Amino acid sequence: MARRIMSARTIFNLGVALGALTAAPALAQDVGTDGAPIIDEQDSGEIVVTARRREESLIDVPISMSVVTGDTLRDTGAVDITVLQDKTPNLTLQIARGSNSTLIAFSRGVGQQDPLWGFEPGVGLYVDDVYVARPQGAVLDIFDVERVEVLRGPQGTLYGRNTIGGAIKYVTKRLGNEFEGSARAAYGSYDQIDLIGQVTVPVFDGFSIGGAVARYWRDGYGTNLTTGAEHYDKDVVAARLSAEYNPTDTIFFRLAGDRVLDKSNPRHGTRLLPNGADPRYLPTQSVYDTRAGIGDDNRVVTQGVSFTGEIGLSPALTFKTISAYRQGESDTVIDFDNSALPTLDVPARYEDRQFTQELQLLYEGYRVQGVVGLYYLNGRAAGAFDTVLGLLNTTTLTSGEVKTESYAAFGDVSFDVTDQFSISVGGRYTKDTKEGTVYRQNFTGIRSPRFGNAAAIPGLIRTDYTNERDFEQFTPRVSLSYEVRPELNFYASYGKGFKSGGFDMRGDALFTPTTVNGYEPEKIDSYEIGMKGAFLDRTLFLNLAGYHSKYKDQQVTIQVPSLAGGIASFVDNAGSADIWGAEAEARIVPSRNFSATMTLGYTNADYKEFLTFIGGGTTPVDVADQRVFQNTPEFTASASATWGADLMGGRLSVTPAVSLRSDVSMFEIPTPALDQDGYFLIDASANWVAPDERLTVGVNLRNLTDERYRVGGYNFPGALFGNSIIGYYGPPRTATFNIGYRF
Repeated sequence: MARRIMSARTIFNLGVALGALTAAPALAQDVGTDGAPIIDEQDSGEIVVTARRREESLIDVPISMSVVTGDTLRDTGAVDITVLQDKTPNLTLQIARGSNSTLIAFSRGVGQQDPLWGFEPGVGLYVDDVYVARPQGAVLDIFDVERVEVLRGPQGTLYGRNTIGGAIKYVTKRLGNEFEGSARAAYGSYDQIDLIGQVTVPVFDGFSIGGAVARYWRDGYGTNLTTGAEHYDKDVVAARLSAEYNPTDTIFFRLAGDRVLDKSNPRHGTRLLPNGADPRYLPTQSVYDTRAGIGDDNRVVTQGVSFTGEIGLSPALTFKTISAYRQGESDTVIDFDNSALPTLDVPARYEDRQFTQELQLLYEGYRVQGVVGLYYLNGRAAGAFDTVLGLLNTTTLTSGEVKTESYAAFGDVSFDVTDQFSISVGGRYTKDTKEGTVYRQNFTGIRSPRFGNAAAIPGLIRTDYTNERDFEQFTPRVSLSYEVRPELNFYASYGKGFKSGGFDMRGDALFTPTTVNGYEPEKIDSYEIGMKGAFLDRTLFLNLAGYHSKYKDQQVTIQVPSLAGGIASFVDNAGSADIWGAEAEARIVPSRNFSATMTLGYTNADYKEFLTFIGGGTTPVDVADQRVFQNTPEFTASASATWGADLMGGRLSVTPAVSLRSDVSMFEIPTPALDQDGYFLIDASANWVAPDERLTVGVNLRNLTDERYRVGGYNFPGALFGNSIIGYYGPPRTATFNIGYRF
């Protein structure tokens, strides 16, 4: 059981104190000829970002956003992109329950926890401007990355229908036209072994090929006490290959492919409450152990290919095309009762594919800058799973698919009215056509024929339909910016977000007949004011933002035990909510030998209306006073400081860091047995760079206090379901030694 670390008020006070000590966002950086940021603590230039689909200084962009470089992530021992929640305000990034590579993302209270096929994320993920539609395989490992941009608030104008909470842009490095390579190895706690290699080979002037390969092994933090297998282990292979043609400054083409294979064992979680005196149902001594009996087979593969082309049509006009195809498959099992018996077991299979095409026309004039474009997506997500109730000797098979075809036209133009005042106006029209097919059937026996039990006796068909719906929306955005001076920008903005509607792939037509009609889109109207600036001769950088959002028709997945059909699921368009909050990011660089950073986020999310059906009733009831926002801590804060010194001809840097999160609810219905109290994490890293900057040696310590904190859970109480209240935990204390060489 998690223990209370500190109250929200204590976390807030500590965050403010840390902010006062470190007062200052990401260090501004120059940009090299290959497009990669160059970090120079003595000559700090601008951070160049592409949040508005064109290169701009971070200070000039009227969007609350964070930028973390690949070098920073590497030097602090970041394993994957979920560490971004410890470095950016009002962000939650977690590995989904039961998985090692499925992403759960929330920003400013908006997101999507359910990774089932057919459901759309609320925070969009992009890899080099390619939209990653499904959360499976989206826990990207940190290699071959130039920077990650985290955009907060709705980004529907430029990034589409499913960025209602924000967008995360994973930007890889361009190859350049010089032979170079690097190799990096790491060894750490739980026999962690990371091997990463990267090479760029020029073929002829302007044309290069390159690739990066990463291999990750790690024993489990715990053990499956029933099967003896590792639990919370890691077994991942990832690779990227690309070819780039850049004959002139105005022509660039890239063909890239990537593949990730994850064979880590499934995460079954751990029991939080017993179910009688049977030792098979008792909580384990370690929160990382499990007694799951369903097995340890798990395989997730995601892969894709993309083509990007940029052609300068004139000094002011550039044409850009982005074509991509992605697909993925998952075979996994989850033991919800955490016992050797099949009391509540779920074997599952997912598959998806998507094709996207985007065309952009970018204009960069003296007083006018902007982009207009067209977007197309054709995707299919499908799957099947059994819900096994061993005590009844019954199984419910759920299977289906959702096909999506989406068209959009968008534009965003900025007008410099004066040298100090500018207006940005944008909009996007989106039309989605979705076809959903859902099938649910009861069987007598443990597992259905779909999952290996040919002797299972067919029973009642609970759902069997195919339906099609169209969803369309116009999402505008407008912002006003006033630069008091070149390094100080004040802005105000309004933006609308839209997440497409769809069909509940778990929908039980006997329990909720209206499920065949699908659910409606959700929408958000967000207002923001902010400031970005550099002070004290560019030794202090400060970003501030305040926002207020009106959230309508939020899609909420409700899963409840049902004696008639196992687990009944339905999607509610919950009603309306108000969300408001503030964010601060700062960085101070007073000298070459010292720098410090701080972030602070506050979110106040309150349901004004939450309509749902209670006890099988036919009239919806407003239960807003009984519901809370999930995965949305009221306060987030972080602080770090880096001391540098010359050592043995090279350069040594030492960085301690702390991150804090206040109390959080796992679901909309508060569940004390599951919900996580506020906690803080302390990390530290030390890195030495050789005089020629080729050799690097580092040590990374994470979760120094060995904190136990839940990042997910399930709640299926009652003897029939094995009193299945289980939790999933973040990593324990770890230490990693790494060495790298560039050639």
